[in-house]
Amino acid sequence: MRLVLIVCSFFIYSFAAGEDLTARVYSLAQERPVLQGTSWAAVAQYTDGDRLFSAQADLRLAPASTLKLLTSAAALDALGPMYRFETPVYADALPDADGILNGNLYIRGGADPTLGSERVSGSLSAEELLQEWSRKIRALGIKKITGHVYADISLFTGPSLPDKTNWQNMGNYFAAPASALAFHDNSFEILFAPQPLDGAPVTVQAIWPETQGLKIRSFVTASARDKRDNAYVYAAPGQYDMEIYGTVPVSRFKGQRILAALPDAPQLMTDLLIAQLEKDGVCVGGGAILLETAPDYAPMHLLFTHQSVPLKDIIYILNKRSFNFYAEMLLRMLAVQAGQAGSVEAGINQLYAFLQRNAISTQQLLIYDGSGLSRDNQITAQTLVDILVFMAKQPYFNYYYQSLATPDDRGDLLLLRYFLQPFKRTQDIHVKGGTIDGVKAQAGYAKDKNGKLIAFAFIANNLISKDESINRFYEDLLKLLLQLPENK
Repeated sequence: MRLVLIVCSFFIYSFAAGEDLTARVYSLAQERPVLQGTSWAAVAQYTDGDRLFSAQADLRLAPASTLKLLTSAAALDALGPMYRFETPVYADALPDADGILNGNLYIRGGADPTLGSERVSGSLSAEELLQEWSRKIRALGIKKITGHVYADISLFTGPSLPDKTNWQNMGNYFAAPASALAFHDNSFEILFAPQPLDGAPVTVQAIWPETQGLKIRSFVTASARDKRDNAYVYAAPGQYDMEIYGTVPVSRFKGQRILAALPDAPQLMTDLLIAQLEKDGVCVGGGAILLETAPDYAPMHLLFTHQSVPLKDIIYILNKRSFNFYAEMLLRMLAVQAGQAGSVEAGINQLYAFLQRNAISTQQLLIYDGSGLSRDNQITAQTLVDILVFMAKQPYFNYYYQSLATPDDRGDLLLLRYFLQPFKRTQDIHVKGGTIDGVKAQAGYAKDKNGKLIAFAFIANNLISKDESINRFYEDLLKLLLQLPENK
């Protein structure tokens, strides 16, 4: 019975020739109580230019993670899909006949967001990376380093978090601070002990990677009602005293795991590299020291250079998994690529420059970060569609297109399967979703019945309901697009 109802609902939106789709969009909106009291917009047009509908197209709205469509587009345009980040390792001198390196080791941070990350296929995990670097150092005949191991973090400047970062988000992995030398997604894992009693306190059982000086106080309780973790870590960048509030599901045998932002990822990485070297028999006389001003590398010896996976693979995770950290790292890298300081402000200026170069209006934009996490970001649905249309004409478009989620992927887009699967249309929609407090957005591409590509953007702000009923409205709009061209 359910399948029959789904099929019927799919076909009730057929059109007579010449029907105004914009009017139909407004009519559909009136049928959705979830939109009462909200600000919303919906725009769709063929990527070859023909507009299909435009409802409040120039209304400034918070885009949530659909802002990543802009950041990832600018990164692909500036760097190219095959760009690889590089992290060189230098030394003051080469080892002598006894294997003694009389001097220091230098890790030059190159803004590689994937160092020690397990999110991207082909990237070495944290443990693998440390072991590989130790192996390369030992292969050069180095048995002892008399000096320090320096981490050069000078490539990025200014605050490590955007100015408008919410305090509740700060301290959690999805708001991890950016750094020129990243490590393990600049986050660490917290394992809570099992707690089978509803409302009882939950203690921290372990953390990984181990971080010297870290103090965590848990005010988390177990919840029998909430089946997902609702625990938030409160800490600013560089703060080693952390507090955790909220709930995690009750558990008798297996504790809940969450991710938190590392207070100082470059320091941790350098500490752990020294520990790995010592474990592998290389004596290090000094300690781990961060450098905020780059030393003179000209007289130094380049020992080796670590390369990241191609940018296309990073963009894939950035959009498909909506990973804020990668977006914020790439934002700063846009400024570096343009020969400027790697700051949030300079990166945002490059986003504006990217749009202006490509004749996309910036008059209605207010951008404060690269990920869309800030509620203060403002963009129009038309601007998002303009970006999507521009990207559809670029030689690297396929990498961008494939980075967007489909209803076959995990996450909230699974809801789209209910009306797409019976018609084998799940691959006809590629979407970047966005959700923050009071905001729900979807933007991406759909194909009509003839396979012709459509760019669309739907945004709603000031939502008070936490249910998913706004998605029913968005599905109604997608049904309009999927049934084009109109029946004659």
